[in-house]
Amino acid sequence: MTPALAPRRVLPAIVVAQFAGTSLWFAVNAVMPELQRSLGLAPDAVGSLTSAVQLGFIAGTLVFALAAIADRHSPRGVFLLCSVAGAGCNAAAALWPAGSLDVATLWLLRAMTGFFLAGIYPVGMKIAAAWYPQGLGRALGWLLGALVLGTASPHALRALGTAWPWQDVMLGVSALALAGGLLLWSTVPDGGHLPRATTLQWRALGAVVHDARLRASVLGYFGHMWEIYTLWVLVPLILASRLAGPALSVAAFAVIGAGALGCVLGGLLAKRYGSARVAGLQLAASGLCCVLAPWAIGAPDGLFAAWLLVWGVTVAGDSPQFSALTATNAPREAVGSVLTLVNCVGFAISIVSILLFVALAQRWPLAWLLPALGIGPALGLWALRPLLARPDSGA
Repeated sequence: MTPALAPRRVLPAIVVAQFAGTSLWFAVNAVMPELQRSLGLAPDAVGSLTSAVQLGFIAGTLVFALAAIADRHSPRGVFLLCSVAGAGCNAAAALWPAGSLDVATLWLLRAMTGFFLAGIYPVGMKIAAAWYPQGLGRALGWLLGALVLGTASPHALRALGTAWPWQDVMLGVSALALAGGLLLWSTVPDGGHLPRATTLQWRALGAVVHDARLRASVLGYFGHMWEIYTLWVLVPLILASRLAGPALSVAAFAVIGAGALGCVLGGLLAKRYGSARVAGLQLAASGLCCVLAPWAIGAPDGLFAAWLLVWGVTVAGDSPQFSALTATNAPREAVGSVLTLVNCVGFAISIVSILLFVALAQRWPLAWLLPALGIGPALGLWALRPLLARPDSGA
């Protein structure tokens, strides 16, 4: 099946559904000040609760990959069920009896939300790979752009509803995720390009280690994951040095949401220059933003804003191309399982990074810490060398 044979509604529907489903990811981060006051949370609770989602996601992706869920069953059915379950876990925190929600319960609910996100983010990529075997870099550019906007959307919802209780924001995010799952189920058939697996794909997963091209894209992605989610967690702290209240929420949405632009533009450029070159360029640019942090944090407002926006664009813009390279080089019968397993390891790396940097931010100025995020891009570029030396023609 070629992209031209895919119904025109397919890509927009996947994009909107991915945006809606991944809005669950940072729902708590957008209402963190209210939660801290309501539950008496410690200043570093944002790191713990964000890591709960990542831990749940890791557990979910490990189960989904080893059981080949997205390769053996209808991906859109998996997407719908996980959207419903994830929305329910997220809403449960808002619907919990007044005065009885404690930190441990909230942490568990966030971990369960992360578990079901494993059936939304990588499964959405599997669905796109099934419909768009050619031009996958472009399709995933739109898809992961939607993921970035979904991640940023709770900040926008918080800015629009500044007088809303935190519970209403959480319920709004859950309603959005539920609508996304229903949209994809009702409008996107299962694509026919990728074969349906009939057995577990454990042997095919070994290609991540043994195939040189697949290994290069996977290791590059791991370097990217050291940086991206930690930056997103720290964005409100970076902005808090100059902004507060609704203005901070708007700015956080702008910085994180700018990554959608990087994803879409990267997808358009990948057709001409190849996914490896586009990913490498954006990874190098975001790494440079890490290095510039000590100067940029103290720069005039205009330069400070430009630095953060460029960082927001490039920190996410390489992600679709890494996923496109991974999907292109993975065994055909195990694309969903390989993408899910790679996500599993990548998010484990992000947990280490988040917990480390949030803990250190309580003791050290951010200007001193942020350059260390550049370790990930540097190692990612080193790993990507085989694909840069012999680039793909455009995934």
